[in-house]
Amino acid sequence: MTAASTQDGTYPRPQLVRPAYQDLDRDCGFAYDDDQLGLTEGWQHRDDIFTRTIQLPFAPESPASGIGETGYHPVVWYRLPLTPADLTTAGWQEQGDRLLLHFGAVDYMADVWVNGVHVAHHEGGQTAFSADITEAIDTEAAEQVVVVRAEDDPLDVTLPRGKQDWKPEPHAIWYHRITGIWRTVWLEAVPALHIQRLVWTPDLPSGTVRAEVELSRRPTTPATLSITIHPPHADSAETTPALAELSLKLTERTAVIDVPLAGQRNGQQHHELLWSPKNPQLIDATVTLATQTTVDEVASYLGLRSVAVEHGEFLLNDHPFYQRSVLEQGYWPSSHFTAPSPAALREEAELIAQLGFNSVRIHQKVEDPRFLYWCDRLGLLVWGETANAYEFSDLAVQRLTTEWTEIVRQYRSHPSIVTWVPINESWGVQFGPQDPAQRAYGVGLANLTRALDPSRPVISNDGWEHTDSDIWTLHDYEASGEVLTTRYGSRAGLEEQIRGFGGSGRRSSVVGVEEVTLPIMLTEFGGVSYITGEVPEDSWGYSSATDAADFEARLRAILEAIQASAHLRGFCYTQLTDTHQETNGLCDADRRPKLPAETLAAIIRGQS
Repeated sequence: MTAASTQDGTYPRPQLVRPAYQDLDRDCGFAYDDDQLGLTEGWQHRDDIFTRTIQLPFAPESPASGIGETGYHPVVWYRLPLTPADLTTAGWQEQGDRLLLHFGAVDYMADVWVNGVHVAHHEGGQTAFSADITEAIDTEAAEQVVVVRAEDDPLDVTLPRGKQDWKPEPHAIWYHRITGIWRTVWLEAVPALHIQRLVWTPDLPSGTVRAEVELSRRPTTPATLSITIHPPHADSAETTPALAELSLKLTERTAVIDVPLAGQRNGQQHHELLWSPKNPQLIDATVTLATQTTVDEVASYLGLRSVAVEHGEFLLNDHPFYQRSVLEQGYWPSSHFTAPSPAALREEAELIAQLGFNSVRIHQKVEDPRFLYWCDRLGLLVWGETANAYEFSDLAVQRLTTEWTEIVRQYRSHPSIVTWVPINESWGVQFGPQDPAQRAYGVGLANLTRALDPSRPVISNDGWEHTDSDIWTLHDYEASGEVLTTRYGSRAGLEEQIRGFGGSGRRSSVVGVEEVTLPIMLTEFGGVSYITGEVPEDSWGYSSATDAADFEARLRAILEAIQASAHLRGFCYTQLTDTHQETNGLCDADRRPKLPAETLAAIIRGQS
């Protein structure tokens, strides 16, 4: 089995890898259902409806899909045939006798049928889900037919939609909508009793790593779970001693196991295996589940690192760490919120590192886990965020709370993720200062996140109107370096912003501040517009540069003012790339830097 930490970045679920799977990203049948007649007319049983072709996994609004229609279409349908070769490549009967159909993400609500049999219903446009389709397979048929119905009301502001515009065309900071399938669809065979979920949480002081294992069901007889944690760069498991080996009997569906790493108790050498931007050390693991009749073996990886806030510092591996971050919209002209290819996800992470950043804030979306894999590999810290709704109501609360719970559960094993951000700039809680219910929602989301994952800091509301955050985060698009120096150069001035109104003109807190002890970061600023190509009619930025020299001068003035502050513990520049009318990227929409990459990197790193 290939080591999970050295995979090529195409496997859709990088921390739980099996040898055999089948990628289903291909052309398939497609139909709009604007009148919402499909369920009544039984489209899941028909093939005459699907007269158009779409290229998966791209949303129909994107040119890459082959459809490219951006109007209001609340319901779409897909017809995807599976061949016998697909089933064989997925490992059916060899890797296991159950067949799972996986969806990386479908926006927003999905129903799935196989050969007319309903196999799944899922709500949540940013989370992965799976269906066991074994019972629906017709072994006598020449092909199996998957039909998907997706519903995404473009005018429903209770949906966690993030940057997806509700207007016909993108405006201001919003972009084209996406509807339906927008992440990889894939097929995988597994034994009936198999490993369904695997999460790693390191505990550096104790020299252990906690493995949380969730099985597909409770074992009917005790099953043997074996965990082997391999040393880095091991040539062979047979010749290189493992860092840890453990075996135990499971009688429950879930297990929490603390695996001791003896070598990590030596305080003089424990740092050699720690994950950090300077040493993005990933450690491979093999997890095996065996019964008397079946074996399920998966490859995984983990990173040994800790994150915390203490004494006004953000700590990585118990040492102060200054974050140089960039805002990443994760949007491409041809494919919108879906990367054009798995290779593009690697290139995006490499571009961020090349430009001198050590951190990235994924903005108003949940990024493909394969992007997080490259952040794990390259040593990029990630702030994990979610798309927000625009309305506060019981339905909006229910939807975001449910989806956010699953996001944290699905992503928290990645060592690159160091902070969680459930709300940005009071989206969906616009009246927090006046409404106790909205304030309670912010506090509740922060505490829910800590309950799901107590190992990372949480930002209750990034930018302003904090309710219960572990880091003070401010947004300030002031264009003058002199003004920024005044605002952030003195501790007294900065604390005055925290207790009152920040540079954005919004309250920094809605619960009152007695003492400023948490680390302070400027997590949105800059936004200088400089257009190197054709000028969009409605282009804009928070300030504008006339040419390359002016752009460089403005960047230097802004960054030098922020970097000179002895009181900030990190920053996040807006933004990595131009996106439609928002032309304030360091790169254009095609990922070409607007200044030489080495010049930008020197500015970001604070070098002359």
